[in-house]
Amino acid sequence: MSEAEDLAIQDTTGLTDADWAEINKLRNAHKNGGAKAVKRVMQQLLAKDVIQYVRVIAAFYPDMMRETIRDQMAEAGITEEDIRELLQKAEQKLDGISGTKQ
Repeated sequence: MSEAEDLAIQDTTGLTDADWAEINKLRNAHKNGGAKAVKRVMQQLLAKDVIQYVRVIAAFYPDMMRETIRDQMAEAGITEEDIRELLQKAEQKLDGISGTKQ
C-alpha cells in the first residue's frame, strides 16, 4: 500500500469536527513533510487526547483498531460482556440522575 493510500479514510463513523481538523493536520504533514512529519503530528495528538487519537486512527485503520482493542481487552481479562454491563450501569445511573428512561 502506498503512503497516499495509507492516508485514505476508511470509516467516518463518529468523527467530530475536531477529529477532521486533526485528520487535515495529518494530511498536511504528510504532504509537506512525509512520514516523519505524520509521526510527529500523531505523537502530539496522542499526548494531547488519547480518545481522539483512537478515533482518528480508527478512521484510517478501522479493522486494525478494533483488533487491537479486542486484544488489549483480552490481555486485561475484560470481555465484551463486561463492557456491556458497565455501559448498562452507567446508563442506569444517568437515568437516575436525570429522571428519564430510554
